[in-house]
Amino acid sequence: MSSCKSSATPVDTKPKLSAHTSTPYEDPTHNRSLAGALQHLTFTRLDITYAVYHVCLFMHDPRVEHIHALKRIIRYIQGTLDYGLYLYPFFVSTLVSYTYAYWGGCPHTRRSTTSYCMFLGDNLVSWSAKRHATLSRSSAQAEYQGVANVVSESCWLRNLLLELHLPIQKATLVYSDNVSTIYLSGNPIQHQHTKHIEMDLFEKR
Repeated sequence: MSSCKSSATPVDTKPKLSAHTSTPYEDPTHNRSLAGALQHLTFTRLDITYAVYHVCLFMHDPRVEHIHALKRIIRYIQGTLDYGLYLYPFFVSTLVSYTYAYWGGCPHTRRSTTSYCMFLGDNLVSWSAKRHATLSRSSAQAEYQGVANVVSESCWLRNLLLELHLPIQKATLVYSDNVSTIYLSGNPIQHQHTKHIEMDLFEKR
């Protein structure tokens, strides 16, 4: 596909991939090999992480639509070969994190997905997108778990920089777009509406 027509996006946002909507793919090994290669590429291409992750959910029983989704990702890469992570020299002074949760986003299990990215100065140094092991009963719980994860990662990174004799003097900022999570972070009282949120989330703060 070196001369394929490029695509503006790595995934089609309208239809949802499913495990039984089309015929099985004739060469499952080829599908898994291509998906595995794209998984390695996500280490430096953050923009295709979600699309690759979503296709990999069906590697056990690949369908024709799944190979089409993989080819779309390749077409997107073909048009964005100059994309990548750029690191710039800077003085270590700030650590800023952004977090987002997709509540009940998995169409099969209804489990949520939380993601975050961390910037050390102007450089992106850490990111993650993971599906929850259990169901979240509210969007606040899913968002709060994402905040707890990024705070834990921030503490680890601050300690690492301290051991490297590059301490960060300013407080780490964590941005979230959920108002309930922001209020809960400032006043983590387990009243009747938040009893379902596990205690280990509060212990990570």
